[in-house]
Amino acid sequence: MNSSVDDQPSERQQLAMLRQDHRELDLRIEELASNLEINQLEVSRLKKRKLRLKDIIIRLESKLIPDLLA
Repeated sequence: MNSSVDDQPSERQQLAMLRQDHRELDLRIEELASNLEINQLEVSRLKKRKLRLKDIIIRLESKLIPDLLA
């Protein structure tokens, strides 16, 4: 058995981890936005990271959902 393949999370596990990261970023952004001393640069970086995660999530979901037209 190839241990490097066995050690890698499945696509479903990756998707779950990405969704969790996305939720955590959302909470962090809300927390920063509610702060009176908003760090706009950090909020902007977090929002960009959140969008990248969402793109990855969508790609993984499309791979995992069977093609209904096939």
